Amino acid sequence: MIWLALVSAAIWTWLLGFHGRFWQAGPVLTPATPRTAPEIAIIVPARDEAASIAGCLTSLLAQDYAGACRIVLVDDGSTDATGAIARGLDDPRLTVIAGEPRPAGWSGKLWAVRQGIAAAGRPEYLLLTDADILHDPRHLATLVAQAERTDLDMVSEMVELACVSLAERALVPAFVFFFQLLYPFARVNDPLSATAAAAGGTILIRRRALERIGGIEAVRGALIDDVALAQAVKRGGRIWLGHSALARSIRPYPSAADIWRMISRTAYVQLRFSPVLLMATTVGMALVWLVPPGLALFGHGPARWIGLLTWIAASLSYLPTLERFRQSRLWALALPAIACFYMAATIGSAADHHRGRGVVWKRRAYQGAGA
Repeated sequence: MIWLALVSAAIWTWLLGFHGRFWQAGPVLTPATPRTAPEIAIIVPARDEAASIAGCLTSLLAQDYAGACRIVLVDDGSTDATGAIARGLDDPRLTVIAGEPRPAGWSGKLWAVRQGIAAAGRPEYLLLTDADILHDPRHLATLVAQAERTDLDMVSEMVELACVSLAERALVPAFVFFFQLLYPFARVNDPLSATAAAAGGTILIRRRALERIGGIEAVRGALIDDVALAQAVKRGGRIWLGHSALARSIRPYPSAADIWRMISRTAYVQLRFSPVLLMATTVGMALVWLVPPGLALFGHGPARWIGLLTWIAASLSYLPTLERFRQSRLWALALPAIACFYMAATIGSAADHHRGRGVVWKRRAYQGAGA
């Protein structure tokens, strides 16, 4: 048991001390005004978003931005009233187009984005945003100010996620925590680091950067499209990723089953559909999340004390995330159990793939697509 305790403790020592300060709550953009106000086009791909589209578009039309700004909503084959609701807003700054059938090799969302970009003209910036997000009036100006501050090619934010139901309170903060563990924001924002990531809910990208990588076509088949786009842009430019205080998602996840589906949709994609990587990930997560509390509760001698101290350190690392979501610190004690849920959803994602079910989202199936 002692060697398990030492290995787990060594992993956590490295994670906490040398892994890009992933556990920190920041960075967070504060409201700012850009020096100039370049032209911007906002692209909103939407598929069956009748419940949220009016709020999203209304918040975008209310932006306090001095420059020219237009919104292009692509109704991506919705079977509900998404398109009709959007057209009902009747604002000259808003263009609503009906999406064309998806060609082979494209993910549904990126094909919708491609059509929106084609209809947007040639603005200096493009804002890619999801249809379930509400934007503070200062949001667009703040994103542009951040891009101009250090001449960034792309600015992305992890928007505030809904955290109301019991399932959301238990599992949603951990989603952000694990995302930061995979892609430490400090490394993403370091031009000398190869780590690149973005959060698809809010991506402000310069048109010149998008053209440099070959357009959105460069990542057309990606299912984890935000990370793929960030990787392509960072290979020749600078990107920034942080948390948003000016945008929030209103998409609910009322049950654990809803969150399971959200995780399993892309978990095996993240592992490149590799059984070897799945096995390695499962073993690694067990060492990180299960060994410390297991030894603390059932171990003996030095192994028990090392396990207990490691469990305490892991729990403390989760506190900044819980504070950001305004949740009780007691959830930190449940982190090993929460990690088990994520492990099971990842294994479930792999099982779905090998049973031929592939990735299913918004009534679309993608079998064997890469990220």
